Amino acid sequence: MTTIHSTAIVSDTAKIGADVKIGPYSVIGPNVTLGDGVELMSHVVVEGHTSVGAGTRIFPFSSIGHQPQDLKFHGEASRLEIGERNVIREHVTMNPGTEGGGMLTKVGDECLFMVGAHVAHDCMVSNNVILVNNATLGGHVMIDDWAIIGGLAAVHQFVRIGRHAMIGGKTGVEHDVIPYGTVTGNRARLEGLNIVGLKRRGFSRDEIHDIRKAYRLIFAEEGTMAERVADVFEDFSKNEPVMEIIDFIRSDSSRGICKPHMEDAS
Repeated sequence: MTTIHSTAIVSDTAKIGADVKIGPYSVIGPNVTLGDGVELMSHVVVEGHTSVGAGTRIFPFSSIGHQPQDLKFHGEASRLEIGERNVIREHVTMNPGTEGGGMLTKVGDECLFMVGAHVAHDCMVSNNVILVNNATLGGHVMIDDWAIIGGLAAVHQFVRIGRHAMIGGKTGVEHDVIPYGTVTGNRARLEGLNIVGLKRRGFSRDEIHDIRKAYRLIFAEEGTMAERVADVFEDFSKNEPVMEIIDFIRSDSSRGICKPHMEDAS
């Protein structure tokens, strides 16, 4: 049974699923869709052309779907799509897309956004992603599955974060982070691979060994990056995780690849 607290303000045109709980002093706008089992604790605002997937829980003082912090935004009917079974903690902010970025901000399933995290306009956040307290994504950022963005980290506009990557706390990320990589620093440098994360996700010892070997070859001092990537492609063409790293590096990007200090790659 759907329950709406008497102090909540819910537009007559909002679409509310079954078993939804809307807590005290929450505000739901006219173009909002809440899936089955969504729970808004209290003092939650959901506005704009926003959809929230089934089973997602949103904690007090979150602002979801208000217009983006982009001076080029002129009121276009852009969207924010949030997937299923996400946990969105206190003071989280998420903005819809813009005309200059495809009109869509999208969040996948089973993500955790801790206190004060921010997802800017036109971001694409995949599944099982964690943003720790006060982590901030600039516009057009792309984050793949199982990535973790540490507390107080800031990700520059248009940066890509690969699968299973780990961004350390208070890190400023200006360049793309390869899948399985770990970065830290005032201006992020690649520190190695997210070995702990790989073990937690069930990667075998042999798979981790091959990823580490490929990492050392890719970021070695000899030759150009293109030459080293070509060599790794030839040697590890049947290794899916390594090929994922190769494809990521070869993909078009405006930000370039985050690299280690050369002594760290040996």
